[in-house]
Amino acid sequence: MEQIQTSQNPLGHKSIPSLLTTFAIPSIIATLVSSLYNIVDQIFIGQGVGYLGNAATNVSYPLTTICLALSLLIGIGSASRFSLSLGAGEEEKACRVVGNGVCMMILFGLVYAVLIELFLYPMLNAFGATAENLPYAASYSRIIALGMPFQIITTGMSSLIRADGSPRYSMTCMLIGAILNTILDPIFIFVFQLGVAGAAWATIIGQFFSFLAAILYLRKFQSVRLRREHFRLRLKDCTATATLGMSNSLNQVAITLVQVVMNNSLTYYGAMTVYGKDIPLAACGIVMKTNAILLAFFIGLSQGSQPIIGFNYGARQYPRVRHTYKLAITCSFVISTIGFILFQFFPYQIISLFGKGDELYYEFAIHFMRTFLFMVIVNGVQLISSNFFSAIGKPLKGLLLSMTRQVFFLIPLVLILPLFFGIDGILFAGPIADGIAFLVSVVLVSLEMKKMRRAEAKEG
Repeated sequence: MEQIQTSQNPLGHKSIPSLLTTFAIPSIIATLVSSLYNIVDQIFIGQGVGYLGNAATNVSYPLTTICLALSLLIGIGSASRFSLSLGAGEEEKACRVVGNGVCMMILFGLVYAVLIELFLYPMLNAFGATAENLPYAASYSRIIALGMPFQIITTGMSSLIRADGSPRYSMTCMLIGAILNTILDPIFIFVFQLGVAGAAWATIIGQFFSFLAAILYLRKFQSVRLRREHFRLRLKDCTATATLGMSNSLNQVAITLVQVVMNNSLTYYGAMTVYGKDIPLAACGIVMKTNAILLAFFIGLSQGSQPIIGFNYGARQYPRVRHTYKLAITCSFVISTIGFILFQFFPYQIISLFGKGDELYYEFAIHFMRTFLFMVIVNGVQLISSNFFSAIGKPLKGLLLSMTRQVFFLIPLVLILPLFFGIDGILFAGPIADGIAFLVSVVLVSLEMKKMRRAEAKEG
């Protein structure tokens, strides 16, 4: 059965560069589009409202990263189980994985939206809101909460759609929403004069139409035939899905924790400088969301490689697993080199896209970008490696890697270094954490590759 599945499915025999191109490019575009929701809002809000509006969206941004964490928990977990099941020839199990995953997306989306509405102000205060930007942040967040179920289902379904062999459809789902958001943002902000609320309404309208496109795919699955009885919540399946999606999800949770710690640290130490509280917050939001564009390439590469790695690992075709991983890492280095050049040599041009500010604002934002993102050239290794372990069914190692940069290194450094270097210490924490996380990733993946070769030798 295993050999039949391998010969029939192109994931088991088609050339790796061709497969990675087919799966990764649409995945990168889809991830970029997802990042652009926030980037487009930030640009138009900066132009229409000013840096206080940018500070407000930065304060509310953890709500979005938590939403993405839930999406990845279910989406990547379901997609990994789906690919492994197909590789092992277990079609009925693959059907149950899809149905259970969709039910989880709906449940988690509704619960999360309700929690935001109930606890909005305590959340925003915890995320580092100031008296000046809190009204903007509350107005924006209360509206985008309505779109959280759409975003969770769309992002989760995109992973399953890619795993089913339709990366272009997955990309299209995300493109629909992004295009609508980009068109509606200036209309709502500048024509209707709705400010940050207009940006929020544009976002959820786009998310709704992406959601519709994603849901329609349930009737179009190619690898399996879904039936009504498959769409049930099963505790065993929920646990297995969450286990495999945990590393990607907790990486987003860790990003959220970093945002909260950084926001509060920036306002605390910023108040002791000429920059004040809101300039560091606004600058941080721009730098993080700009970096999110670069990270979108790495996430897209890792998600695009996931079905290839998962299927071939399930089919015990270990050389194809290694080849896929190495090719994804090589691509990440090329992309991160371009990002490094842009961040180091053209920071003013990038920051200017997000609205105008005074001399102090540009001074700090440029210094922030150049310093905090100094080691982006190695960032892709940790992200791709973390997802690699999830794809081969080893979530604990993936979880460990996803935690290295954010929780084990970055947060402690953000708290400790400012005691010695002031607000600059927060900026130094970024490249130091990136470098250490890279070294840990290299060690863990090298050990796993050796295990794979030993397993291959025994079978040969």
